[in-house]
Amino acid sequence: MIIRSTTVQRKIISFCLFIALLAIASCATSGKSAGKGEPPPPGFVHIEGGSFQMGSNDGNDDEKPVRTVTLKGFSMSRYPVTQKEWRSVMGNNPSSFKGDNRPVENVSWFDAIEYCNELSRREGLTPAYTRNGKNVIWNREANGYRLPTEAEWEYAAKGGNGSPGDFTYSGSNNVDEVGWYTSNSGYSSQDVGTKKPNALGLYDMSGNVWEWCWDWSEKYPNMAQTDPTGPNTGFDRVVRGGSWRNEVQILRSSFRYDDDPSHRLIHFGFRVVRP
Repeated sequence: MIIRSTTVQRKIISFCLFIALLAIASCATSGKSAGKGEPPPPGFVHIEGGSFQMGSNDGNDDEKPVRTVTLKGFSMSRYPVTQKEWRSVMGNNPSSFKGDNRPVENVSWFDAIEYCNELSRREGLTPAYTRNGKNVIWNREANGYRLPTEAEWEYAAKGGNGSPGDFTYSGSNNVDEVGWYTSNSGYSSQDVGTKKPNALGLYDMSGNVWEWCWDWSEKYPNMAQTDPTGPNTGFDRVVRGGSWRNEVQILRSSFRYDDDPSHRLIHFGFRVVRP
């Protein structure tokens, strides 16, 4: 009886140790991604997936046709990347209008890609991008930081699922409540977070600096889409949101613009997202 009892006890102990090791392994990897049910990283807002009407029938021709776009959930930074954040990761500050809490500017699309990868490596995440010269491949399975797609950007700017409020600008029909542009900026960038956020808690999506997106520029297709990422090739990358040096109509959430991904301009910045 003693031998049988000891054997049973050993089996029970071994099983318990096995379960404990599984739990430890799970905890060790749980902080590597903002997966389903996990809180977003500090300074980020989790945006639930859903559908919205992308584009505008009242806007320019490249904002049409309006169609239904459905997206998975993701987390987005509350503010454009600031100069303090950029300097802490990249070790320099290329901005013309200096200020820790002002958005970083004078950064190209390629610079933004490098920032995303470096920040991912520092936090032990898998970088989203592989770069070979001007050729950049996005690993969609990676859990690291990345640029939003054009659809994600507009979805977030409009307030998420169903575009609640149907606002012209991000969070308001009164641009001065939410955005910096020619008439109120003093012709320079401004500290982030000093205007009102939209309903999701995102700041500065109307004005301050243009924000680089992942997509190559293209015409909208005349059909519903799910998680669109743009064409595989192109000449210019999408930027969204308008800036401190633009007129009010350009700050509309549906307004589209694009530029050479190698250009560094004093009104171009970006914000980042995580899965």
